[in-house]
Amino acid sequence: MPADRGRAFRDFVALTYAVGKDYPLWALPLRAQLKAVLDTKKHPFYADARLKLFIAYRGSEAVGRIAAIDDGVHNRVHNERTTHFGFFDCKNDMEAASALFAAVENEARALGHTCIRGPFSPSVNDEIGVQIDAFDTPNYVMIPSNPPYYQALVEAQGFEKSVDLYCYEMANGDMKRRLQVSAPQIEQRLGVTVRPMQKAEVDTVALKLLKVHSEAWRKNWYWTPMSEAQFLHLVADLKQIADYDLIYLAETEAAEIVGFTIAIPNINEALIRIRDGRLFPFGLAKLLWHSRPGAIKSMRVLALGVLEDYRGRGIDAVLYDQLYRAGQRKGYLMGEISQILETNRMMNAAARVMGARLYKTHRMYEKSIAA
Repeated sequence: MPADRGRAFRDFVALTYAVGKDYPLWALPLRAQLKAVLDTKKHPFYADARLKLFIAYRGSEAVGRIAAIDDGVHNRVHNERTTHFGFFDCKNDMEAASALFAAVENEARALGHTCIRGPFSPSVNDEIGVQIDAFDTPNYVMIPSNPPYYQALVEAQGFEKSVDLYCYEMANGDMKRRLQVSAPQIEQRLGVTVRPMQKAEVDTVALKLLKVHSEAWRKNWYWTPMSEAQFLHLVADLKQIADYDLIYLAETEAAEIVGFTIAIPNINEALIRIRDGRLFPFGLAKLLWHSRPGAIKSMRVLALGVLEDYRGRGIDAVLYDQLYRAGQRKGYLMGEISQILETNRMMNAAARVMGARLYKTHRMYEKSIAA
């Protein structure tokens, strides 16, 4: 049934915690965060997208949920008629999963679409993918986790693999010595300066980073450009948890930004303590205590991008080296580089060269349907 308002919407939100309670290694989102990303009136993604929520009940118990997403920008950029699915959560109940995906398929047919792809929650620039391995590991910030049976639930509906996304993990001390030695030499030879971004310049640099992001990612798998409003919305969210010592810019002598990398503290180390997603009455105190300066010991490399004309020259190695050194100075013990497309040979090679190990995979699915 539809879940856009009332009790059904409340149950849609609560299902995250009903499923997640059996998996103590997961960090679950705050309820306020989940409601914000579902707010079609305020979230800038929905300026050119439509969201329909569905929930499945067994008796009076909510057992599954899903969203059908009509992403207008995606369909125009890629010349497709595709409905995305996202926000999928479900008990181990094949009948419920089938009913949920049938609702998405009906929505797609009503739109005249010929493909369903996902999960996107809600877009390619947000949480994506079904986790298919490494279920004994916690999830890093902005990376989804799910029970092992999700893969079977999705594939039973006729979905096939579209692409895999790789997560690499790296401990303090894993960076290969030869890269640490060569990175400063590469920087000098390139005539490009790599420097940390200052907190005071975030607002002036943000749209320059959007330009680099748009150019660097445009050939990636089903990438869609973010609007200025979407990008600034993301920046505002990241400001709340940012460690500005973990953001580096690569600039030419003319101060043109040609590459950047952003890592963020793994706030999930604090969020994992809040099992019901509520900040009150005790959640806020837990969040503040466990995210106090120096308490978080892991970080996630959220993005690394280099303009195409500057690729293959070692700028990525210099950015990674500077980020690694900063992480050491700040006392971070572990880091995750994610989610790298399996088809991105350059980024996968860079992760391996650094000394990172592939340890987790998320999968994107798609299914063709008759319009």
